[in-house]
Amino acid sequence: MNETWIILGATSAMARAFAQAEAEAGSGLILCGRRLDDIEATAADCRARGAEMAEVMPIDMRDPATFGPILERAKGLVGAVNVAVFTGSMPEQSAIDADPSLIEGVIIDSYTGPARFLTEIAPQLEARGCGAVMGIASVAGDRGRIGNYVYGSAKAGFATYLSGYRNRMGRSGVHVLTVKPGPVDTAMTWGGPKLPFMSTPEAVVADMRAALKKRRNILYTAKIWGLIMLVIRMIPEPVFKKMNF
Repeated sequence: MNETWIILGATSAMARAFAQAEAEAGSGLILCGRRLDDIEATAADCRARGAEMAEVMPIDMRDPATFGPILERAKGLVGAVNVAVFTGSMPEQSAIDADPSLIEGVIIDSYTGPARFLTEIAPQLEARGCGAVMGIASVAGDRGRIGNYVYGSAKAGFATYLSGYRNRMGRSGVHVLTVKPGPVDTAMTWGGPKLPFMSTPEAVVADMRAALKKRRNILYTAKIWGLIMLVIRMIPEPVFKKMNF
């Protein structure tokens, strides 16, 4: 087995598509999440697609005690160990405004939980001197918008964490990719308005895997979102704060 991917948040549509693509490439998989029945089905599908190994392990970003067994399992893996972080939660901003207690969960799921796991596994990855880490941030983190600024702030924090993590891990041969997807047709966007330049999980995964091979540092997907967010970041604050999007 050449490499193993530890996939956190394996119940998401993007994570499932990524696991399927890596299975077809022959990678080993450790699929981690809360809904184990769902993940077991994904694991069976991945084994049928050619994964040499597809194991399921529970994890909850809000319970760091669940990290330990995964970290121990990683120690026994042979070859390169990679980590892909797909975890996150995005309640409607209106729901958060009505119940501010939701903020803590968004921050833990989208930022501090993944950051803690990556910090705890870092010494293992450094000792191996190879491998990759892929973290899913968001274009929502590039500038706070009235429609989702709590989620955006969490993803902005995670992107900044990944930037520093990349600086650290690159010194030992571990590559770190930050992915900033635009809207993707997943459960997070179902039921909402049709958004411009919406992508599919499969298209996003194709971009991710290409970026990993090229050892890119930051990926906007679809590519047009890099240009869109550049324009949005350049809007003067007095103008931006009057905009309603």
